[in-house]
Amino acid sequence: MSISRSMRAWARRVKRDAAMLWFASRHPGTPLLPKAVCVVAVAYALSPIDLIPDFIPVLGYLDDVIVLPALIWLAARMVPAGVKASSRAAADRWMAGQGAKPRSYAGAAAIVLIWLAAAGLCWRWFA
Repeated sequence: MSISRSMRAWARRVKRDAAMLWFASRHPGTPLLPKAVCVVAVAYALSPIDLIPDFIPVLGYLDDVIVLPALIWLAARMVPAGVKASSRAAADRWMAGQGAKPRSYAGAAAIVLIWLAAAGLCWRWFA
């Protein structure tokens, strides 16, 4: 298997697992702490603002290659096995039917508000 093919397969798994965490965060069988970690992982995956901006050579893509998969791994480890299996099946059905990740406009608005609040706090602290 070529490197580009294996990288595409890895990217598809990350995309599917992010969708799985989205479904797991909404599942009633997910405990509170794993649910919170799922929300953080999905919010980070969908956030238009990266921890390290992509225009910084090499370091800019580290969050996409290391931080995001690590968050997804941690959240997936915390979700109960039954919830994970049903959420993964729901994510597979969603991806097959919709061809895209699930969307939440309220979640996107919350992410923007969190980043604006963090920027405001940094501005106040350093100004």
